[in-house]
Amino acid sequence: MADEADPALLASELRIALGQLIRRLRVEHRLSLSHAAVLARLDREGTHSISSLAAAERIRPQSMAQTIGDLETDGMIERRPDPSDGRRSLVDMTAEGRRMLEEDRRRRVGWLNEAIRHELSNDEQLVLMQAVVLMRRLAELDAPP
Repeated sequence: MADEADPALLASELRIALGQLIRRLRVEHRLSLSHAAVLARLDREGTHSISSLAAAERIRPQSMAQTIGDLETDGMIERRPDPSDGRRSLVDMTAEGRRMLEEDRRRRVGWLNEAIRHELSNDEQLVLMQAVVLMRRLAELDAPP
């Protein structure tokens, strides 16, 4: 084993592994990843404007508006005027949205929990916990110049 990591090779292998895991998790999803991400953010953080959701999810406001429209059509979110700025809408999760998010979480976490529990040793689970911390740090970085 090499004493130093090759960042380019590591980046490539991480991208491939994450892609494979995401595709596997999609099998367990009832919600699309973008819909689940918006509902999860509303669940964690509460009411948002469409522009603040777009910024938080790092997507264009037009794309977020489409996602919000889909979720609203499905009865999972509701919009209301922003009392401090009538040009803006605020978005809240409905009871149906909360129910669908919880169901989606149970399915995804259930599969992942079972896979980790039965396929990884305790030492491997500890390494994975450390990797999660590092992946979160990477996810929070701004794009390079």
